[in-house]
Amino acid sequence: MEVEEEMVVEPSLTKLWETPAELTTCESVLVDGSTGTIYVSNISGDPRGKDGEGFISIISKNGEIVEKGWVTGIDSPKGMGILDGKLYVTNIDELVEIDIKSASISKTYPVDGAGFLNDVDVYGGKVYFSDMETGKIHFLEKGKIGVLAEGQGSINGLRASEEGVLYGLDGEGLKMYAEDGSEEIINSVVTGGDGLIILGDGNYLASRWVGEIWLINEDGETKLLDTKGDESNTADIGYLTEEQVVLVPTFRKNKVVAYKLEY
Repeated sequence: MEVEEEMVVEPSLTKLWETPAELTTCESVLVDGSTGTIYVSNISGDPRGKDGEGFISIISKNGEIVEKGWVTGIDSPKGMGILDGKLYVTNIDELVEIDIKSASISKTYPVDGAGFLNDVDVYGGKVYFSDMETGKIHFLEKGKIGVLAEGQGSINGLRASEEGVLYGLDGEGLKMYAEDGSEEIINSVVTGGDGLIILGDGNYLASRWVGEIWLINEDGETKLLDTKGDESNTADIGYLTEEQVVLVPTFRKNKVVAYKLEY
């Protein structure tokens, strides 16, 4: 009797499409799991400038720009998260709340002492967001801002699992956070990460802004993409779960590039 050998899939990213180069300094991509809408944050002006030039775009799953200026007038939008019909976006030293139905800014939450607010994720009624400059993980709950953790040097990418466990990328690597803010380092090789995706079964995707995307799991880490030679950044990545497609904002290349993930 002949026994079939189990096929081993080598982890890889294969380019599928790219948007037109009209997404000005695109920093983050977020897929709304409930509607399939894909949001892109565009800094446009100075990443630290209070210039009102930033905006949020909507793109399709095929790389078409559906609405370039869906919401405008933000200074420097970066990470995004969705909770109760609101899109929350970090904006230098404040958290901006956008009402999705009306496509308008409904509220802003200034953050005392903020330096460079960056990524966002949500879980259990809380909006978590990182401050890369002060090393803090903040949260918004019932209209009030608190601090989950401090001393997280260069903290950027945040992602909450389906079970509510928060993970983050900082200068020490990939970390897992407890409810009291204490942390455990999961991987210390992929440091200074930007975007983070939890794939499940102990697998994670982490992007590094310089132009790298890594697969992290219990076996270690594998570099899946390196675009530094093309001077194309890999900022805060998004993910189409069913399609296993990674959406990469290229920052100064002004476009989102999609890659099929095999792992």
